[in-house]
Amino acid sequence: MNGDDKLRYFQTLVKLGYKEIEVSYPSASQTEFDFTRHLISTPGTVPDDTWIQVMAPCREELIQRTIEAVRGARKVILHIHLSTSDLFREVVFKMTKGDIIDLAVRCVMRIRELTKESSDAEMHKTEWMIEFTLENFQDTSVEYAIEVCEAVKLAWEPTIENKIIFNLPSTVEVTMPNVFADQIELFCRGISEREKVCVSVHPHNDRGCGVAAAEMAQLAGADRVEGCLFGNGERTGNVDLVTLALNLYTHGVSPRVNLSNLNEVVAMVEECTKIAVHPRAPYAGKYVFCTFTGTHQDAIRKGYNKLKESERLGATRASKWKMPYLPMDPVDLGRQHEAIVRVNSQSGKGGVAWLLKESLNIDMPRDLEIEFTQVVKAHANLSGFEVTRETICRLFRKHYMHVESERVRLLNCRASQAKGNWDATYVQLKISVQGSDRELEATGGELLPTILDALRSVGYDYEVLDNQLQYIASQDTMTSFIRLGTAGNIASWGVGMHKNTNWAVSQAVSQADVED
Repeated sequence: MNGDDKLRYFQTLVKLGYKEIEVSYPSASQTEFDFTRHLISTPGTVPDDTWIQVMAPCREELIQRTIEAVRGARKVILHIHLSTSDLFREVVFKMTKGDIIDLAVRCVMRIRELTKESSDAEMHKTEWMIEFTLENFQDTSVEYAIEVCEAVKLAWEPTIENKIIFNLPSTVEVTMPNVFADQIELFCRGISEREKVCVSVHPHNDRGCGVAAAEMAQLAGADRVEGCLFGNGERTGNVDLVTLALNLYTHGVSPRVNLSNLNEVVAMVEECTKIAVHPRAPYAGKYVFCTFTGTHQDAIRKGYNKLKESERLGATRASKWKMPYLPMDPVDLGRQHEAIVRVNSQSGKGGVAWLLKESLNIDMPRDLEIEFTQVVKAHANLSGFEVTRETICRLFRKHYMHVESERVRLLNCRASQAKGNWDATYVQLKISVQGSDRELEATGGELLPTILDALRSVGYDYEVLDNQLQYIASQDTMTSFIRLGTAGNIASWGVGMHKNTNWAVSQAVSQADVED
């Protein structure tokens, strides 16, 4: 990331509510050093209650450079790391166990000289905290890890108010999460002056168990977790802080970070890092709250129908979210309900009906649901792709409202009480049949049979098999569903939508052309 990307990322973390943010490795490059200085020297960039964390290896000259980078900051966590595993100690460093301890103590004493015991008055304006990472802790014997940390703690002299952070990473994840948790528990039990120690874990994801390892480590006694948004990091990445936070949230524990607009966070991370968030990533992926399978869609639709009915009746919202196949309310993450159901050739009537209801605000009769679902499936099989909400609406209008057809079109409709007979209905229709205008009229009892009588002269010699009216309050509109049939068991649906009931019914009848 360039400087602008880093700044945008940092500002997002602050906005989300993170209070300890590792911002750089200042001794690694001038770019890292300059970015750190920019954060500290720009007023209002780092909130007063936020700790900025900077990283350095256990090398005295690089530690000094790192401390210079944070000069003037209000709160700083100095994070130094040293590998303590036998493999690194013997192969990479060629040092004894005693040499490693001596190096760690020497570096901590140097930090102490340059910070809280410095003769430089400006250094005393900063609140310093030290974090010591035993890199490759997962391959280090817990007894030796404790020995190293006891020496480091003695050198720094933490207090209950200003603890020392011992960061215990699975630098390369090589065990099951419960084994890592056992190591953490042994460390927590074995380290002295536990009240002066913050035990931190830093799981990697080489075995795909980073989140599980972090959760089990916390249950085993860890106080703190280091990770990244969406698990970015070396190789297979660090633990995913978003998943970790929302796992807590779904169990009623506030993670104290604000992820109520998760789409915005995803967009920021993808734009800054140029790494896409997987579409099926927990909570954040675009398919997380989507289902293509018919049985799932039907269950979700019924769940939402029950929820809406309860809200309509004024019932108190349940304290615990309960919805088939959805572990949490998408709205809590800034997601919309209408994006939940997606349709392809495997989908059932529940998914098709859901999307149509969300788009046109109508509830199809069950028989129409079954019939229209087959229309949508046929389209999906032909195209081989997901069927969008817009396509579903277009198919519905084409098959049941004939909006793309000029063959039969209602131009005008009037219905009134017949003169001299208050129990009779008088209907006047003006329709276009294949481009030719016709004026029709009839007198009868109820509205629908009278409209059919008027249309008999243009070939509408049908009987009514189903007839339903729905009022859409939000649009002040009537929707008429009419199914007409012939003596030869041929049937067809027509749908009309209008603010005027007479128009809605007339439209539905004219569109239910059985021979179509």
